[in-house]
Amino acid sequence: MRRVCFLFKVRQDRIDEYRARHAAVWPEMREALSATGWHNYSLFLRDDGLLVGYLETDDFEAAKAGMEATEVNARWQAEMAPFFESLDGSRPDEAMTPLTEVFHLD
Repeated sequence: MRRVCFLFKVRQDRIDEYRARHAAVWPEMREALSATGWHNYSLFLRDDGLLVGYLETDDFEAAKAGMEATEVNARWQAEMAPFFESLDGSRPDEAMTPLTEVFHLD
């Protein structure tokens, strides 16, 4: 199982709403993530807007492609894009760049 970590920056004026949206993630979005191989998926948000995402998956590219093929993901990404800084016209899921793991204590 591959561990994947990524970073985003949530706009300062949207942090409270971002938290509220993720307190009530649509059931169909949760189901799609599970069905396409996103396991142990977590988001951590610092007060300044730094967002750290973490997930485990057998194949990250396949998991992303699986979500790309779902209608619910298109709706979710369209709604979430305005919350982020520096996407340069990309959807959040397109801008997701994994960090390089340099240490892991098993």
